[in-house]
Amino acid sequence: MITYSTIKKSQLEGALRMDAEYYQPEYLDMAKRMLTMEGKPLVEHLSILYRYPTFFNLNYYDNGILVLKGEDILMDGFIQNKNKDFISLEDAKNFPKTKLAEGDIIFSVRGLVGKIGFVDKKYENSIISANLIRAKVKNISPYFLWVFLNCKYGVGQVDRFKMITAQETILADDIKNILVPEIFKAGQNKIEEIAKKSINFFRKSETLYEQVKSLLLKELELKDFEEDKSLFSVVNLSEVENANRMDAEYFQEKYKKLVKKIKLNNAKKLGNLVSIKKGFEPGSEEYYEEGKLFIRVSSLSVNGIENSDQKYLSEKLYQELKKDYEPKVGEILLTKDATPGIAYVIEDEIKGIISSGILRLMIKEKVDVEYLALCINSLVGQWQAERDAGGSVIAHWKPEQIKKLLIPILPKPTQQKIADLVLKAHEARKKAKELLEEAKKKVEEMIENKK
Repeated sequence: MITYSTIKKSQLEGALRMDAEYYQPEYLDMAKRMLTMEGKPLVEHLSILYRYPTFFNLNYYDNGILVLKGEDILMDGFIQNKNKDFISLEDAKNFPKTKLAEGDIIFSVRGLVGKIGFVDKKYENSIISANLIRAKVKNISPYFLWVFLNCKYGVGQVDRFKMITAQETILADDIKNILVPEIFKAGQNKIEEIAKKSINFFRKSETLYEQVKSLLLKELELKDFEEDKSLFSVVNLSEVENANRMDAEYFQEKYKKLVKKIKLNNAKKLGNLVSIKKGFEPGSEEYYEEGKLFIRVSSLSVNGIENSDQKYLSEKLYQELKKDYEPKVGEILLTKDATPGIAYVIEDEIKGIISSGILRLMIKEKVDVEYLALCINSLVGQWQAERDAGGSVIAHWKPEQIKKLLIPILPKPTQQKIADLVLKAHEARKKAKELLEEAKKKVEEMIENKK
């Protein structure tokens, strides 16, 4: 069914936007509702809205001042740094307005457009990359504002302002014009209370997951395992022939030491522990904006399926493929391309298909599935994946290599202890998301119940 809007010339926003997408009926209805709520432009709630135009010739280090990027804002609005890119304190002094403070809100405005994160204590004093905008909030609860911007009335306005060019983007001037409804202080405080709990549970989840990874390494006597910085390695010809590789990166000493440690802990090859099934690639012409989930490498994290640029398949194609390519509860999804080595245990039923860059791992020996996934996500699996998949522009971890991945088999009680902690981390993260959804729903109800 065709949808359309009839627009008067006087409504063309000063002729700054004449594309039909901008005047979709739902956007016009949303703007009307914000006006009935005595909505004010976001700029009236900001003391700073700043974006540094670009970062050139910066060196990154293992420590220093953290740089947050667009991919560090998750689709649900939480901030979780992934790449750990640091610049020197001296370089950071050149970007004083990009330095974040607790209570700031950051917008992803280029590439991964539309994600909006709240800066809590963990990320204060970090700086933002050129793909982000920093907003310092005044005259309104920053927690309430963050929740509003991530509810349907905030997301809808951000989507409206997006500009579809060679690279999707949104302008700072458009962000300033997002309408924010007038909500009494008591209502803002109620939302702030829930939002704070949500963020606390999210950070608790992160802490638990780091603790359980440390526990695993301690049990394997890898807790203080240091990366070998040797510039050379002596290799026998037989090792080269066995690996069918002769690049120096593959034979780094750190990999040899890691494998030696793993073998001391009743190591087994992954192929002996699980059966493996590869996903399917139907081609981009089969992608839709709604339908059944098509789970790609970019959608998968150690915490589940993210909604970043999510694609879907038709019901018809889903029915044809689900027998062979739909994952089941209790299986592990494992990425093998682009970012190889991400493992996630399916906890709830999924109606969707996995792409060819993802493998389904089905347990066939007695090993705890959460323990196995953690081994893959820890240094134990990551270094082996890094070793095997290196040597090309785009990383590819071959199924034959994955089957040879060495997994340490700790005693069953230890596996169970580790698995229990992993589940607690997942539960805390789930609670964080539930609370944020509760807060968003309450904001939407406040807006919709306004007479």
